[in-house]
Amino acid sequence: MRIEGLHHAQITIPKGAEEGARKFYCDILDLPEIEKPESLQGRGGFWLQVGDRQVHVGTEDGVDRKASKAHLAYQVKDVTAWQAHLQEHGIKVLESVPIPGFARFEARDPFGNRFEMIEPLG
Repeated sequence: MRIEGLHHAQITIPKGAEEGARKFYCDILDLPEIEKPESLQGRGGFWLQVGDRQVHVGTEDGVDRKASKAHLAYQVKDVTAWQAHLQEHGIKVLESVPIPGFARFEARDPFGNRFEMIEPLG
């Protein structure tokens, strides 16, 4: 018995914030939205394809997302270009501890969810 891999991760946004979240995740981050199963479509939120994994964007009120260190780390090419792109869209880059062998930065989405952009060096 063993875990085979990670199928998806979920983040949350406030109820009713799907339009703004799609602008950030689908337009700015350029992640494709994938269809949720019909049985889950009435629950709010949406799903994204990230490489061979999924990110499920659910809805949840009463959560202080800025109080958490929990995050998703997106592996990218040209982390410097990503940093500039996000800053051009008003996303503040946060200070992060260096990790040997990687270029990286952290930020928060418009709803307070922390995320990381990371690129292996060499």
